[in-house]
Amino acid sequence: MQESIGLFYGSSTCYTEMAAEKIRDTIYALTKHTLTEAPTVTLHNIANDSIQLMESYQCIILGIPTWDYGELQEDWEANWNALDHLDLQRAKVALYGLGDQIGYPQWFQDALGYLWAKVVNQGATAVGYWPNCGYEFEQSKALTEDRQLFVGLALDDENQLELTDQYIDRWCRQVLREFGYLESD
Repeated sequence: MQESIGLFYGSSTCYTEMAAEKIRDTIYALTKHTLTEAPTVTLHNIANDSIQLMESYQCIILGIPTWDYGELQEDWEANWNALDHLDLQRAKVALYGLGDQIGYPQWFQDALGYLWAKVVNQGATAVGYWPNCGYEFEQSKALTEDRQLFVGLALDDENQLELTDQYIDRWCRQVLREFGYLESD
């Protein structure tokens, strides 16, 4: 089993980066006493690190905020076409997104859905699906076909900041099981 998880994110206002740090710290806290070889989460800000590094991980976490009317964050947009050249056939990928369900209810988490489709098309196995209950939005391109789940963890620090830590903790436990680091409950 690979000892490291690559966490790649783009962040213009630091909220997606802060979520990345919380995810890293939560994974460390969840595994430090339960595993003899706990995974290391290596953070990669895609503004500075090449997305080609994704190919060196079997377990990947991707973080993306949705901007305005369903737009990509600038660093993801700058790397968007390069994603088409990655080989992610052996990778398990979990995604998280940040969005504003009240301010942009018709585009909530759209970038998360776009990124999910991109990495699945490159052969990745997606994990970390998240229930859509507890949110108030009109539409989202980040929902599964049956509209019951988001394709990754949906965070809204604008309107539900008090839930962020709880959601991250629960999602990290789920992802660690799906990555094969923890056994099912």
